[in-house]
Amino acid sequence: MAKPSGFLEYKRALPEDRPVPERIKDWKEFHMHCPEDMAREQAARCMDCGVPFCHAGLTLGWFPSGCPVNNLIPEWNELIYLGLWEQAYRRLAMTNNFPEFTGRVCPALCEGACTNGYDDEPVTIRNNENMIVEKAFAEGWVYPEKPIQRTGKKVAVVGSGPAGLAAADQLNRAGHTVTVYERSDRPGGLLMYGIPNMKLDKDVVMRRIRLMEELGVTFKTGVEIGKDLSSDQLVNDYDAVVLCNGATKPRDIRVESGRALEGIHFAVDFLSQNTKSLLDSDLCDGNYISAKDKHVIVIGGGDTGTDCVGTSIRHGCLSVIQFEILPEKPDGRALDNPWPEWPDVCKVDYGQEEARYLYGEDPRHYCVMTKKFTGDENGHITAAHTVQVKWEKDETGRYNLKEIPGTEKEWKADLVLLAMGFLGPEDTVAEQLGIARDGRSNYQADEEHYATSKKGVFAAGDARRGQSLVVWAINEGRGAARECDRYLMGETRLR
Repeated sequence: MAKPSGFLEYKRALPEDRPVPERIKDWKEFHMHCPEDMAREQAARCMDCGVPFCHAGLTLGWFPSGCPVNNLIPEWNELIYLGLWEQAYRRLAMTNNFPEFTGRVCPALCEGACTNGYDDEPVTIRNNENMIVEKAFAEGWVYPEKPIQRTGKKVAVVGSGPAGLAAADQLNRAGHTVTVYERSDRPGGLLMYGIPNMKLDKDVVMRRIRLMEELGVTFKTGVEIGKDLSSDQLVNDYDAVVLCNGATKPRDIRVESGRALEGIHFAVDFLSQNTKSLLDSDLCDGNYISAKDKHVIVIGGGDTGTDCVGTSIRHGCLSVIQFEILPEKPDGRALDNPWPEWPDVCKVDYGQEEARYLYGEDPRHYCVMTKKFTGDENGHITAAHTVQVKWEKDETGRYNLKEIPGTEKEWKADLVLLAMGFLGPEDTVAEQLGIARDGRSNYQADEEHYATSKKGVFAAGDARRGQSLVVWAINEGRGAARECDRYLMGETRLR
């Protein structure tokens, strides 16, 4: 413990985000970096407790607890406090390939398990992590360190999202020759086209991609496996294959009528087209779904829904409403959600904060089910029709959805965005290779070995686990790389 009394002397403090009136006018990151003196003070709050749940990476009940990549948080917090920033970076890089990503977009499962958070506020772990890695880049401590020796083995990684990048980075460190296939025009997968620029600047993603290229990783973009290159040929051309192609089938909505109306889009199309147009032409080419001067309804209350809210606001929408079919979460931990589980509580994210500023109220409406859509004579949506619902527990303990009579409502809508999650990976690769899948259509591969039913083919990330967090994808990519290396070499030093 760097300062035994630090958690008593200092209160939790975060750098202020960019002011709402300023940030909604551009696509720059809204989070500000933590000043060095603030980071050292916040690091001093780390108790270096006897059982550091912060880096446990467990699942307790229904909720995660601690960092999935097992970051050695108390160790690098102490190094921050002592001013040993390079050593802090080296310790962080031991467990996390991409702290510049998790330091920006991770919900900080570590903070939910922080011992300080039991009866006070947790340490600002995510901010400290981001401060470490950005200082490391600025000081030149992040540089390509190529493997001393190549193994002669070739590995193909399908997908360049966080799982694919982590797998590729680890396998390259082991000395294998790695080629990453990405069907989009730019590498990065979810990091590039799934997360808006104001949360994760794409220069940050490309900075890491360029570094990996210098290390020897080859990226082939615009190549869809199963279409541009057959899955069988891929398996034949490489000594091993790691599938990290994500959960990319968006969940659709079931309504009585009106689903085919124009103006109803999946959130993934809305967000990805916006980012591509932003990068290609600063939105001048018009090749995106615009929310400008429209009444927008977002169906889905998760992070993707929030990103749709924030993006619509930056387009200049007239209004934005967000429907959530579940009840509003409590302000504090429920009795069945004790520390060190992740606190399942109500939070105001950046999109809701911006909507409050512009329209005077939180855009979220809870326990709302969309029944149908109606449109004009041109086949374009004009309204969404909803009903309030309640969740009732039956005799088995299972919750069932019940409509509340008399709560029907019509909402004006020019644009509806479906942000209800994803169902699993697309079918092509699994069908071509004859890979077994689980009940949720994900690639069947256990969490210890990551091996699919096809010899020499491994799976990781959302394609194996189902839709999840960036940090879990990194964890899975590392795990699949470890087992792939063991398969190729008979042993492994990867962790």
